[in-house]
Amino acid sequence: MYEVRRLRLLRELALRGTLAEVAAALSYSPSSVSQQLSLLEREVGVPLLQPAGRGVVLTPEAELLVERTGAVLDLLERTESELQARSARVTGAVRLAIFQSASLALLPATLTRMRRAHPDVRVEAVQNEPERALKQTSIRDFDLVVAEQYPGHATVWHEGLDRRHLLTDRLRLAVAPGSDAAALADAAGLPWVMEPHGTASRHFSEQVCRSAGFEPDVQYETADLQLHIRLIESGNAVAIMPDLVWAGRPTSVRLLDLPGDPRRTIFTAARASTADRPALAALRQALEVSAADLHG
Repeated sequence: MYEVRRLRLLRELALRGTLAEVAAALSYSPSSVSQQLSLLEREVGVPLLQPAGRGVVLTPEAELLVERTGAVLDLLERTESELQARSARVTGAVRLAIFQSASLALLPATLTRMRRAHPDVRVEAVQNEPERALKQTSIRDFDLVVAEQYPGHATVWHEGLDRRHLLTDRLRLAVAPGSDAAALADAAGLPWVMEPHGTASRHFSEQVCRSAGFEPDVQYETADLQLHIRLIESGNAVAIMPDLVWAGRPTSVRLLDLPGDPRRTIFTAARASTADRPALAALRQALEVSAADLHG
Protein backbone atom coordinates (compact mmCIF):
# COMPACT_ATOMS: atom_id res chain seq x y z
CA MET A 1 0.00 0.00 0.00
CA TYR A 2 1.32 3.43 -0.94
CA GLU A 3 2.08 6.00 1.73
CA VAL A 4 -0.37 8.93 1.67
CA ARG A 5 2.31 11.45 2.61
CA ARG A 6 4.37 10.58 -0.46
CA LEU A 7 1.30 10.55 -2.67
CA ARG A 8 0.49 14.04 -1.46
CA LEU A 9 3.97 15.23 -2.37
CA LEU A 10 3.46 13.96 -5.90
CA ARG A 11 0.11 15.74 -6.11
CA GLU A 12 1.66 18.94 -4.77
CA LEU A 13 4.29 18.74 -7.51
CA ALA A 14 1.53 18.45 -10.12
CA LEU A 15 -0.24 21.50 -8.65
CA ARG A 16 2.75 23.73 -7.94
CA GLY A 17 5.10 22.83 -10.77
CA THR A 18 8.52 22.62 -9.11
CA LEU A 19 10.20 20.73 -6.30
CA ALA A 20 11.28 24.03 -4.74
CA GLU A 21 7.70 25.31 -4.55
CA VAL A 22 6.50 22.03 -3.01
CA ALA A 23 9.28 22.20 -0.44
CA ALA A 24 8.48 25.82 0.47
CA ALA A 25 4.74 25.13 0.78
CA LEU A 26 5.13 22.08 3.01
CA SER A 27 8.23 23.15 4.97
CA TYR A 28 10.49 20.47 3.51
CA SER A 29 13.88 20.79 1.90
CA PRO A 30 13.93 20.23 -1.89
CA SER A 31 16.27 17.27 -1.40
CA SER A 32 13.83 15.70 1.07
CA VAL A 33 10.95 16.09 -1.41
CA SER A 34 13.06 14.51 -4.14
CA GLN A 35 14.05 11.63 -1.86
CA GLN A 36 10.45 10.89 -0.87
CA LEU A 37 9.30 10.93 -4.49
CA SER A 38 12.12 8.51 -5.40
CA LEU A 39 10.90 6.17 -2.66
CA LEU A 40 7.35 6.41 -4.01
CA GLU A 41 8.60 5.62 -7.48
CA ARG A 42 10.26 2.46 -6.16
CA GLU A 43 7.06 1.50 -4.32
CA VAL A 44 4.94 1.94 -7.44
CA GLY A 45 7.45 0.18 -9.67
CA VAL A 46 7.10 2.49 -12.70
CA PRO A 47 8.72 5.83 -13.57
CA LEU A 48 6.76 8.78 -12.17
CA LEU A 49 9.00 11.69 -13.15
CA GLN A 50 11.04 12.47 -16.20
CA PRO A 51 13.53 15.31 -16.81
CA ALA A 52 12.32 18.42 -18.66
CA GLY A 53 14.92 21.16 -18.94
CA ARG A 54 15.97 22.08 -15.42
CA GLY A 55 12.85 20.55 -13.90
CA VAL A 56 10.75 17.43 -14.12
CA VAL A 57 7.34 16.50 -15.52
CA LEU A 58 4.94 13.78 -14.46
CA THR A 59 4.54 10.59 -16.46
CA PRO A 60 1.03 9.32 -17.40
CA GLU A 61 1.25 6.85 -14.52
CA ALA A 62 2.02 9.70 -12.13
CA GLU A 63 -0.96 11.67 -13.46
CA LEU A 64 -3.19 8.71 -12.64
CA LEU A 65 -1.82 8.57 -9.11
CA VAL A 66 -2.38 12.31 -8.69
CA GLU A 67 -6.01 11.98 -9.75
CA ARG A 68 -6.63 9.16 -7.28
CA THR A 69 -4.74 10.97 -4.52
CA GLY A 70 -7.10 13.93 -4.77
CA ALA A 71 -10.04 11.63 -4.08
CA VAL A 72 -8.19 10.03 -1.15
CA LEU A 73 -7.41 13.39 0.45
CA ASP A 74 -11.01 14.53 0.01
CA LEU A 75 -12.23 11.36 1.72
CA LEU A 76 -9.81 11.84 4.61
CA GLU A 77 -10.92 15.46 5.04
CA ARG A 78 -14.61 14.48 5.01
CA THR A 79 -13.91 11.80 7.62
CA GLU A 80 -12.04 14.28 9.80
CA SER A 81 -14.97 16.71 9.55
CA GLU A 82 -17.45 14.00 10.54
CA LEU A 83 -15.38 13.00 13.56
CA GLN A 84 -15.00 16.61 14.70
CA ALA A 85 -18.75 17.11 14.36
CA ARG A 86 -19.27 14.41 17.01
CA SER A 87 -17.45 16.46 19.61
CA ALA A 88 -19.48 18.63 21.99
CA ARG A 89 -17.01 21.51 21.59
CA VAL A 90 -16.00 23.38 18.47
CA THR A 91 -12.21 23.43 18.31
CA GLY A 92 -9.37 23.63 15.81
CA ALA A 93 -7.74 26.15 13.53
CA VAL A 94 -9.14 27.76 10.38
CA ARG A 95 -6.84 29.42 7.83
CA LEU A 96 -8.74 32.31 6.24
CA ALA A 97 -7.74 34.28 3.13
CA ILE A 98 -9.53 37.61 2.75
CA PHE A 99 -9.02 40.69 0.57
CA GLN A 100 -8.50 44.19 1.96
CA SER A 101 -11.90 45.89 1.78
CA ALA A 102 -13.69 42.79 3.08
CA SER A 103 -11.11 42.44 5.82
CA LEU A 104 -11.60 46.01 7.03
CA ALA A 105 -15.39 45.78 6.93
CA LEU A 106 -15.97 42.25 8.23
CA LEU A 107 -12.98 40.85 10.09
CA PRO A 108 -13.08 42.77 13.41
CA ALA A 109 -16.74 41.97 14.12
CA THR A 110 -16.34 38.40 12.90
CA LEU A 111 -13.35 37.70 15.14
CA THR A 112 -15.20 39.18 18.12
CA ARG A 113 -18.14 36.85 17.46
CA MET A 114 -15.86 33.85 17.14
CA ARG A 115 -14.00 34.66 20.34
CA ARG A 116 -17.26 34.92 22.29
CA ALA A 117 -19.07 31.93 20.79
CA HIS A 118 -16.15 29.60 20.05
CA PRO A 119 -13.12 30.53 22.16
CA ASP A 120 -11.35 27.26 21.33
CA VAL A 121 -11.21 28.03 17.60
CA ARG A 122 -8.04 29.65 16.31
CA VAL A 123 -8.59 31.88 13.25
CA GLU A 124 -5.48 32.61 11.19
CA ALA A 125 -6.30 35.37 8.70
CA VAL A 126 -4.11 36.45 5.78
CA GLN A 127 -4.83 39.32 3.40
CA ASN A 128 -4.72 37.88 -0.09
CA GLU A 129 -6.01 38.74 -3.55
CA PRO A 130 -9.19 36.75 -4.30
CA GLU A 131 -8.23 34.89 -7.48
CA ARG A 132 -4.89 33.75 -6.06
CA ALA A 133 -6.54 32.84 -2.77
CA LEU A 134 -9.19 30.71 -4.51
CA LYS A 135 -6.48 28.60 -6.11
CA GLN A 136 -4.55 28.36 -2.86
CA THR A 137 -7.70 27.21 -1.05
CA SER A 138 -8.29 24.52 -3.64
CA ILE A 139 -4.77 23.16 -3.09
CA ARG A 140 -5.11 23.30 0.72
CA ASP A 141 -3.03 26.36 1.56
CA PHE A 142 -6.17 27.92 3.10
CA ASP A 143 -9.38 26.47 4.52
CA LEU A 144 -11.72 29.34 3.69
CA VAL A 145 -11.54 32.32 1.37
CA VAL A 146 -13.57 35.50 1.04
CA ALA A 147 -13.53 36.35 -2.66
CA GLU A 148 -15.25 38.70 -5.10
CA GLN A 149 -16.74 38.68 -8.56
CA TYR A 150 -17.19 41.82 -10.64
CA PRO A 151 -19.86 42.26 -13.33
CA GLY A 152 -18.64 40.82 -16.62
CA HIS A 153 -15.59 39.22 -15.02
CA ALA A 154 -16.13 35.63 -13.88
CA THR A 155 -13.67 34.33 -11.34
CA VAL A 156 -11.73 31.19 -12.20
CA TRP A 157 -13.67 28.06 -11.33
CA HIS A 158 -11.74 25.56 -9.20
CA GLU A 159 -13.24 22.09 -9.02
CA GLY A 160 -14.19 20.94 -5.55
CA LEU A 161 -14.83 24.38 -4.03
CA ASP A 162 -18.14 25.05 -2.29
CA ARG A 163 -19.21 28.69 -2.85
CA ARG A 164 -21.71 30.59 -0.74
CA HIS A 165 -23.05 34.11 -1.24
CA LEU A 166 -21.98 36.65 1.38
CA LEU A 167 -23.15 40.07 0.18
CA THR A 168 -23.68 42.33 -2.82
CA ASP A 169 -21.64 45.53 -2.98
CA ARG A 170 -22.50 48.63 -5.01
CA LEU A 171 -19.80 50.18 -7.25
CA ARG A 172 -19.65 53.94 -7.79
CA LEU A 173 -17.34 56.64 -9.12
CA ALA A 174 -15.54 58.40 -6.28
CA VAL A 175 -14.37 61.98 -6.79
CA ALA A 176 -13.01 64.68 -4.49
CA PRO A 177 -15.55 66.52 -2.30
CA GLY A 178 -15.02 69.76 -4.23
CA SER A 179 -14.97 68.22 -7.70
CA ASP A 180 -17.25 69.59 -10.44
CA ALA A 181 -17.69 66.10 -11.93
CA ALA A 182 -21.35 65.08 -12.13
CA ALA A 183 -21.13 61.86 -14.17
CA LEU A 184 -18.65 59.28 -15.44
CA ALA A 185 -18.04 61.20 -18.66
CA ASP A 186 -16.68 64.13 -16.63
CA ALA A 187 -13.83 61.91 -15.41
CA ALA A 188 -12.46 61.39 -18.93
CA GLY A 189 -9.73 64.00 -18.55
CA LEU A 190 -8.91 63.37 -14.90
CA PRO A 191 -6.10 61.26 -13.39
CA TRP A 192 -7.22 57.83 -12.16
CA VAL A 193 -6.00 55.45 -9.48
CA MET A 194 -6.60 51.73 -10.06
CA GLU A 195 -5.50 48.37 -8.74
CA PRO A 196 -2.73 46.53 -10.65
CA HIS A 197 -3.24 44.85 -14.01
CA GLY A 198 -4.70 41.37 -13.73
CA THR A 199 -7.11 42.19 -10.90
CA ALA A 200 -10.86 41.96 -11.45
CA SER A 201 -11.40 45.53 -10.25
CA ARG A 202 -8.86 46.88 -12.78
CA HIS A 203 -10.51 45.00 -15.64
CA PHE A 204 -13.96 46.21 -14.58
CA SER A 205 -12.92 49.86 -14.17
CA GLU A 206 -11.20 49.96 -17.56
CA GLN A 207 -14.20 48.38 -19.29
CA VAL A 208 -16.61 50.85 -17.67
CA CYS A 209 -14.52 53.78 -18.91
CA ARG A 210 -14.18 52.35 -22.41
CA SER A 211 -17.93 51.73 -22.60
CA ALA A 212 -18.36 55.42 -21.76
CA GLY A 213 -16.14 56.36 -24.71
CA PHE A 214 -12.75 57.13 -23.18
CA GLU A 215 -9.52 55.50 -22.06
CA PRO A 216 -8.79 56.26 -18.39
CA ASP A 217 -5.57 58.12 -17.61
CA VAL A 218 -4.23 55.76 -14.92
CA GLN A 219 -1.46 57.72 -13.23
CA TYR A 220 -1.47 55.79 -9.96
CA GLU A 221 -1.52 52.03 -9.43
CA THR A 222 -1.82 50.36 -6.05
CA ALA A 223 -3.72 47.51 -4.41
CA ASP A 224 -4.09 49.56 -1.22
CA LEU A 225 -7.63 50.97 -1.23
CA GLN A 226 -6.81 53.20 1.74
CA LEU A 227 -4.34 54.99 -0.51
CA HIS A 228 -7.03 55.19 -3.21
CA ILE A 229 -9.22 57.04 -0.72
CA ARG A 230 -6.47 59.47 0.27
CA LEU A 231 -5.69 60.29 -3.36
CA ILE A 232 -9.37 60.87 -4.11
CA GLU A 233 -9.96 62.96 -0.98
CA SER A 234 -7.03 65.22 -1.85
CA GLY A 235 -8.23 65.77 -5.41
CA ASN A 236 -5.31 63.92 -7.00
CA ALA A 237 -7.31 61.10 -8.57
CA VAL A 238 -10.71 59.56 -9.19
CA ALA A 239 -11.61 55.88 -9.00
CA ILE A 240 -14.43 53.39 -9.09
CA MET A 241 -14.83 52.26 -5.50
CA PRO A 242 -16.99 49.63 -3.76
CA ASP A 243 -19.34 50.87 -1.05
CA LEU A 244 -17.82 48.33 1.33
CA VAL A 245 -14.77 50.54 1.88
CA TRP A 246 -16.98 53.00 3.76
CA ALA A 247 -18.27 50.45 6.27
CA GLY A 248 -17.70 51.80 9.77
CA ARG A 249 -16.37 55.16 8.60
CA PRO A 250 -17.87 58.36 7.17
CA THR A 251 -17.88 58.80 3.41
CA SER A 252 -15.19 61.39 2.76
CA VAL A 253 -15.63 61.78 -1.01
CA ARG A 254 -18.46 62.38 -3.48
CA LEU A 255 -19.96 59.19 -4.91
CA LEU A 256 -21.54 59.27 -8.36
CA ASP A 257 -23.78 56.53 -9.73
CA LEU A 258 -22.52 54.51 -12.68
CA PRO A 259 -24.61 53.49 -15.69
CA GLY A 260 -26.59 50.35 -14.93
CA ASP A 261 -25.96 50.58 -11.16
CA PRO A 262 -23.28 47.79 -11.18
CA ARG A 263 -22.55 45.69 -8.10
CA ARG A 264 -19.90 43.14 -7.27
CA THR A 265 -20.69 39.88 -5.53
CA ILE A 266 -18.72 38.82 -2.48
CA PHE A 267 -18.75 35.14 -1.53
CA THR A 268 -17.01 32.59 0.62
CA ALA A 269 -15.49 29.40 -0.73
CA ALA A 270 -14.17 26.28 0.96
CA ARG A 271 -13.29 22.83 -0.23
CA ALA A 272 -16.47 20.76 -0.30
CA SER A 273 -14.61 18.07 1.64
CA THR A 274 -14.15 20.44 4.62
CA ALA A 275 -17.24 22.66 4.37
CA ASP A 276 -18.96 20.79 7.21
CA ARG A 277 -16.01 20.98 9.58
CA PRO A 278 -17.47 22.63 12.71
CA ALA A 279 -14.79 25.30 13.18
CA LEU A 280 -14.91 26.29 9.51
CA ALA A 281 -18.72 26.30 9.44
CA ALA A 282 -18.76 28.49 12.55
CA LEU A 283 -16.40 31.03 11.01
CA ARG A 284 -18.41 31.08 7.80
CA GLN A 285 -21.61 31.72 9.73
CA ALA A 286 -19.94 34.51 11.73
CA LEU A 287 -18.88 36.18 8.47
CA GLU A 288 -22.45 35.94 7.18
CA VAL A 289 -23.86 37.55 10.33
CA SER A 290 -21.29 40.36 10.09
CA ALA A 291 -22.20 40.90 6.44
CA ALA A 292 -25.90 41.00 7.26
CA ASP A 293 -25.25 43.60 10.00
CA LEU A 294 -23.72 45.94 7.41
CA HIS A 295 -27.12 46.19 5.74
CA GLY A 296 -29.05 46.16 8.99
